[in-house]
Amino acid sequence: MQPSEMRNLSDLELEARTREFEEEVFMLQLKRATSQLENPMKMRAARRDLARCRTIRRERVKAS
Repeated sequence: MQPSEMRNLSDLELEARTREFEEEVFMLQLKRATSQLENPMKMRAARRDLARCRTIRRERVKAS
């Protein structure tokens, strides 16, 4: 997901997306630990999306 798309989300939607990305990262970590992760780049993309969400949430809190 692009940062510009995330910035257009409401606070509640952004919070929900953050939880979704946290769950996705957790599930990918489990798959990696059990050697079931087929594409390691998914882990990188999920972590970056999570970081983007957290950054945008932090920017909004700081601006308020």
